[in-house]
Amino acid sequence: MHAARRTFVPALLAMTAACTALAQDPAPAAAPAAPAPAQAAPAPTGPVFVRFATTKGDLLLELDPAKAPISVENFVKYVKDGYYDGTVFHRIVPGFVVQGGGFDLALVQKQTRPPIKNEWTNGLKNAKGTISMARMPSPDSATSQFFLNLKDNPALDGANGPGYAVFGRIVVGLDALDAMGKAPTTRREVTDQSGTKRFFSDVPAEDIKLTKASIVEPAEAAAMIEAAKAAAPAAPMAPAKPAAAPGGAA
Repeated sequence: MHAARRTFVPALLAMTAACTALAQDPAPAAAPAAPAPAQAAPAPTGPVFVRFATTKGDLLLELDPAKAPISVENFVKYVKDGYYDGTVFHRIVPGFVVQGGGFDLALVQKQTRPPIKNEWTNGLKNAKGTISMARMPSPDSATSQFFLNLKDNPALDGANGPGYAVFGRIVVGLDALDAMGKAPTTRREVTDQSGTKRFFSDVPAEDIKLTKASIVEPAEAAAMIEAAKAAAPAAPMAPAKPAAAPGGAA
Protein backbone atom coordinates (compact mmCIF):
# COMPACT_ATOMS: atom_id res chain seq x y z
CA MET A 1 0.00 0.00 0.00
CA HIS A 2 1.26 3.53 -0.85
CA ALA A 3 2.83 5.38 2.06
CA ALA A 4 0.37 8.24 1.64
CA ARG A 5 -2.59 6.03 2.52
CA ARG A 6 -3.80 6.23 6.09
CA THR A 7 -5.00 2.85 7.27
CA PHE A 8 -6.10 1.11 10.42
CA VAL A 9 -4.13 -1.65 12.08
CA PRO A 10 -4.49 -4.96 10.18
CA ALA A 11 -7.18 -6.29 12.49
CA LEU A 12 -9.45 -3.43 11.44
CA LEU A 13 -8.95 -3.73 7.69
CA ALA A 14 -12.27 -5.55 7.35
CA MET A 15 -14.09 -2.37 8.31
CA THR A 16 -15.56 -0.06 5.66
CA ALA A 17 -13.29 2.07 3.51
CA ALA A 18 -14.55 5.14 5.33
CA CYS A 19 -12.76 4.03 8.45
CA THR A 20 -9.41 4.93 6.91
CA ALA A 21 -10.30 8.49 7.82
CA LEU A 22 -9.10 8.00 11.37
CA ALA A 23 -5.43 7.38 10.81
CA GLN A 24 -2.84 10.00 11.66
CA ASP A 25 -1.37 11.42 8.45
CA PRO A 26 2.03 9.80 7.97
CA ALA A 27 5.53 11.12 8.21
CA PRO A 28 7.66 10.38 5.12
CA ALA A 29 8.66 6.74 4.73
CA ALA A 30 12.36 7.55 5.01
CA ALA A 31 11.98 9.40 8.30
CA PRO A 32 13.80 7.99 11.35
CA ALA A 33 11.88 5.95 13.89
CA ALA A 34 9.70 8.04 16.18
CA PRO A 35 10.76 8.46 19.80
CA ALA A 36 9.20 6.14 22.36
CA PRO A 37 5.68 7.27 23.30
CA ALA A 38 5.42 9.55 26.30
CA GLN A 39 4.24 7.63 29.36
CA ALA A 40 4.05 10.20 32.14
CA ALA A 41 0.67 11.71 32.98
CA PRO A 42 -0.57 14.21 35.54
CA ALA A 43 -2.67 13.17 38.50
CA PRO A 44 -6.39 12.98 37.66
CA THR A 45 -8.24 16.28 38.04
CA GLY A 46 -11.66 17.68 37.27
CA PRO A 47 -12.86 18.25 33.71
CA VAL A 48 -10.93 20.57 31.40
CA PHE A 49 -12.89 22.74 28.99
CA VAL A 50 -11.66 23.84 25.56
CA ARG A 51 -13.46 26.12 23.11
CA PHE A 52 -13.03 25.66 19.37
CA ALA A 53 -13.96 28.78 17.41
CA THR A 54 -14.62 27.54 13.87
CA THR A 55 -16.11 28.87 10.67
CA LYS A 56 -19.11 26.59 11.27
CA GLY A 57 -19.72 27.83 14.81
CA ASP A 58 -18.23 27.34 18.28
CA LEU A 59 -17.72 24.02 20.01
CA LEU A 60 -17.19 23.60 23.75
CA LEU A 61 -15.29 20.42 24.63
CA GLU A 62 -15.31 18.82 28.05
CA LEU A 63 -12.12 16.76 28.41
CA ASP A 64 -11.74 13.90 30.91
CA PRO A 65 -8.26 13.91 32.51
CA ALA A 66 -9.36 11.32 35.08
CA LYS A 67 -9.89 8.62 32.43
CA ALA A 68 -7.56 9.91 29.69
CA PRO A 69 -4.76 11.80 31.48
CA ILE A 70 -2.09 11.30 28.80
CA SER A 71 -4.34 12.30 25.90
CA VAL A 72 -5.73 15.34 27.72
CA GLU A 73 -2.30 16.55 28.80
CA ASN A 74 -1.00 16.19 25.24
CA PHE A 75 -4.00 17.96 23.70
CA VAL A 76 -3.92 20.82 26.22
CA LYS A 77 -0.23 21.44 25.46
CA TYR A 78 -1.07 21.91 21.80
CA VAL A 79 -3.97 24.22 22.72
CA LYS A 80 -1.83 26.37 25.04
CA ASP A 81 0.91 26.59 22.40
CA GLY A 82 -1.59 27.98 19.88
CA TYR A 83 -0.80 25.00 17.64
CA TYR A 84 -4.39 24.51 16.47
CA ASP A 85 -5.07 28.19 15.74
CA GLY A 86 -5.48 28.73 12.02
CA THR A 87 -5.61 25.03 11.13
CA VAL A 88 -8.30 23.33 9.07
CA PHE A 89 -10.49 20.28 9.44
CA HIS A 90 -8.82 18.42 6.60
CA ARG A 91 -10.98 15.29 6.36
CA ILE A 92 -14.72 14.74 6.57
CA VAL A 93 -16.49 11.42 6.10
CA PRO A 94 -20.26 12.06 6.24
CA GLY A 95 -22.00 9.96 8.86
CA PHE A 96 -18.66 8.96 10.36
CA VAL A 97 -16.05 11.52 11.50
CA VAL A 98 -14.59 15.01 11.12
CA GLN A 99 -10.80 15.11 11.48
CA GLY A 100 -8.42 17.99 12.17
CA GLY A 101 -5.39 19.14 14.09
CA GLY A 102 -2.67 18.54 11.50
CA PHE A 103 -2.74 20.96 8.55
CA ASP A 104 -2.59 24.72 8.12
CA LEU A 105 -4.71 26.77 5.71
CA ALA A 106 -2.36 25.96 2.83
CA LEU A 107 -2.85 22.23 3.59
CA VAL A 108 0.75 21.91 4.75
CA GLN A 109 1.24 19.38 7.54
CA LYS A 110 2.59 20.87 10.76
CA GLN A 111 5.46 19.47 12.84
CA THR A 112 4.37 17.73 16.04
CA ARG A 113 5.47 16.68 19.50
CA PRO A 114 6.49 13.03 20.11
CA PRO A 115 3.73 10.40 19.97
CA ILE A 116 1.79 9.35 23.05
CA LYS A 117 0.50 6.14 24.59
CA ASN A 118 -2.89 4.96 23.34
CA GLU A 119 -5.50 5.12 26.14
CA TRP A 120 -8.18 3.20 24.26
CA THR A 121 -8.93 0.95 27.28
CA ASN A 122 -10.05 3.86 29.49
CA GLY A 123 -13.74 2.95 29.27
CA LEU A 124 -14.78 5.94 27.16
CA LYS A 125 -16.61 5.04 23.95
CA ASN A 126 -16.56 6.54 20.46
CA ALA A 127 -20.09 7.88 20.74
CA LYS A 128 -21.59 10.76 18.76
CA GLY A 129 -20.02 14.07 19.75
CA THR A 130 -16.91 12.61 21.38
CA ILE A 131 -13.33 13.60 20.54
CA SER A 132 -10.66 10.93 20.01
CA MET A 133 -7.00 10.76 19.02
CA ALA A 134 -6.18 9.95 15.39
CA ARG A 135 -3.10 7.80 14.82
CA MET A 136 -1.04 5.69 12.44
CA PRO A 137 -1.51 1.87 12.34
CA SER A 138 0.82 1.54 15.34
CA PRO A 139 -1.38 1.88 18.47
CA ASP A 140 0.96 4.33 20.26
CA SER A 141 1.48 6.79 17.41
CA ALA A 142 -0.99 9.64 18.03
CA THR A 143 0.45 13.17 18.08
CA SER A 144 -1.67 16.26 17.35
CA GLN A 145 -4.51 15.05 15.16
CA PHE A 146 -7.96 14.28 16.53
CA PHE A 147 -11.37 13.35 15.20
CA LEU A 148 -14.93 14.15 16.22
CA ASN A 149 -17.50 11.37 15.93
CA LEU A 150 -20.54 12.26 13.82
CA LYS A 151 -22.39 9.20 15.15
CA ASP A 152 -21.89 6.32 17.55
CA ASN A 153 -18.91 4.35 16.18
CA PRO A 154 -18.58 1.23 18.37
CA ALA A 155 -16.28 -0.42 15.81
CA LEU A 156 -13.59 2.07 16.86
CA ASP A 157 -13.64 0.95 20.49
CA GLY A 158 -11.33 -2.03 19.96
CA ALA A 159 -13.51 -5.04 19.17
CA ASN A 160 -10.95 -6.25 16.60
CA GLY A 161 -7.73 -4.90 18.08
CA PRO A 162 -6.44 -1.67 19.65
CA GLY A 163 -9.09 1.01 19.40
CA TYR A 164 -9.03 4.80 19.30
CA ALA A 165 -8.69 6.75 22.52
CA VAL A 166 -11.64 8.94 23.45
CA PHE A 167 -10.66 11.79 25.78
CA GLY A 168 -13.64 14.12 25.85
CA ARG A 169 -16.99 15.16 24.39
CA ILE A 170 -18.77 18.16 22.91
CA VAL A 171 -21.08 19.76 25.48
CA VAL A 172 -22.03 22.81 23.37
CA GLY A 173 -22.05 23.00 19.58
CA LEU A 174 -23.26 19.66 18.24
CA ASP A 175 -25.12 21.66 15.60
CA ALA A 176 -21.78 23.06 14.38
CA LEU A 177 -20.36 19.53 14.22
CA ASP A 178 -23.38 18.37 12.21
CA ALA A 179 -22.86 21.30 9.81
CA MET A 180 -19.24 20.23 9.28
CA GLY A 181 -20.37 16.69 8.59
CA LYS A 182 -22.57 17.88 5.72
CA ALA A 183 -19.85 19.89 3.96
CA PRO A 184 -19.02 18.81 0.38
CA THR A 185 -15.62 17.16 -0.01
CA THR A 186 -13.17 16.61 -2.84
CA ARG A 187 -9.67 15.36 -3.65
CA ARG A 188 -7.04 18.01 -2.90
CA GLU A 189 -3.26 18.30 -2.89
CA VAL A 190 -1.53 18.54 0.49
CA THR A 191 2.10 18.82 1.60
CA ASP A 192 3.43 16.42 4.22
CA GLN A 193 6.07 17.15 6.87
CA SER A 194 8.93 16.41 4.46
CA GLY A 195 7.62 18.85 1.84
CA THR A 196 6.35 16.04 -0.41
CA LYS A 197 3.13 16.75 -2.34
CA ARG A 198 0.35 14.19 -1.97
CA PHE A 199 -3.36 13.95 -2.74
CA PHE A 200 -5.92 13.23 -0.02
CA SER A 201 -9.55 12.35 -0.51
CA ASP A 202 -12.42 13.55 1.69
CA VAL A 203 -10.94 17.05 2.05
CA PRO A 204 -13.59 19.80 2.39
CA ALA A 205 -14.05 21.60 -0.91
CA GLU A 206 -14.14 24.88 1.03
CA ASP A 207 -11.85 25.42 4.01
CA ILE A 208 -13.42 24.78 7.41
CA LYS A 209 -11.14 26.67 9.77
CA LEU A 210 -10.37 26.19 13.42
CA THR A 211 -9.62 29.84 13.99
CA LYS A 212 -8.90 29.60 17.72
CA ALA A 213 -8.61 26.86 20.38
CA SER A 214 -8.56 28.11 23.97
CA ILE A 215 -8.87 26.87 27.54
CA VAL A 216 -12.13 27.90 29.21
CA GLU A 217 -12.47 28.25 32.98
CA PRO A 218 -15.14 26.01 34.59
CA ALA A 219 -17.37 28.95 35.59
CA GLU A 220 -17.37 30.33 32.04
CA ALA A 221 -18.01 26.83 30.65
CA ALA A 222 -20.99 26.41 32.99
CA ALA A 223 -22.40 29.72 31.77
CA MET A 224 -21.96 28.64 28.14
CA ILE A 225 -23.75 25.37 28.82
CA GLU A 226 -26.67 27.12 30.54
CA ALA A 227 -26.92 29.68 27.73
CA ALA A 228 -27.02 26.89 25.15
CA LYS A 229 -29.78 25.14 27.08
CA ALA A 230 -31.79 28.34 27.29
CA ALA A 231 -31.41 28.94 23.56
CA ALA A 232 -32.41 25.40 22.60
CA PRO A 233 -35.86 25.05 21.01
CA ALA A 234 -38.47 23.89 23.48
CA ALA A 235 -39.58 20.30 23.10
CA PRO A 236 -43.04 20.03 21.52
CA MET A 237 -45.84 19.47 24.02
CA ALA A 238 -47.51 16.08 24.05
CA PRO A 239 -51.03 16.18 22.63
CA ALA A 240 -53.73 16.42 25.25
CA LYS A 241 -55.63 13.23 25.97
CA PRO A 242 -59.21 13.32 24.67
CA ALA A 243 -61.80 13.95 27.34
CA ALA A 244 -63.76 10.93 28.50
CA ALA A 245 -67.29 10.64 27.12
CA PRO A 246 -69.94 11.87 29.52
CA GLY A 247 -71.30 9.08 31.66
CA GLY A 248 -68.31 6.77 31.04
CA ALA A 249 -67.92 4.13 28.37
CA ALA A 250 -70.86 3.39 26.16
